[in-house]
Amino acid sequence: MKRLYRSDRDRMICGVCGGLANYFNIDSTLVRLAWVLLIFCAGTGILAYIIAAIIIPTESNVQ
Repeated sequence: MKRLYRSDRDRMICGVCGGLANYFNIDSTLVRLAWVLLIFCAGTGILAYIIAAIIIPTESNVQ
């Protein structure tokens, strides 16, 4: 069963993008670019990232 988690290995700030990339089996750079586009275009990317960093558990806490 696939689980969404924040990555401990592929992280820049909190590991949200690395965890999403691992969950969807895509490159983490693409996820990071999507977050940057959300931040600059819609302005909701920062809020979404903060909420995801709080809600999504870290990889070391996933059993």
